[in-house]
Amino acid sequence: MDTSSPAVFVNAELLPLYVGRKVRAVVQVIGLDGGVVTGKSVDEQQLIIKGCSPSVPVMNYMEVIGIADGNQSIRAEILTDFGNTFDTHSYNQLCLLANGEFKGLFL
Repeated sequence: MDTSSPAVFVNAELLPLYVGRKVRAVVQVIGLDGGVVTGKSVDEQQLIIKGCSPSVPVMNYMEVIGIADGNQSIRAEILTDFGNTFDTHSYNQLCLLANGEFKGLFL
């Protein structure tokens, strides 16, 4: 496991804090248009995932690791299909903990 450049756990609300840095997020795929995915973040906001040609079906959840290149977009490096069921509430809580009181444990 490469620990030299960790990816910060983010939801859509936290993404603007990390523009230009490596992040990891989970989205539910709600639209595909060429190399751009429109997804719903675990905090119910829209995110745009660029630079990918996913084989993830619409309505499935996927984890994306990449560079935050805007307040609502990520330039993808790695995509992982998580299937059509995922506990978004728990992942959102993980994002909040990883950027709050327990930040030191995650970076």
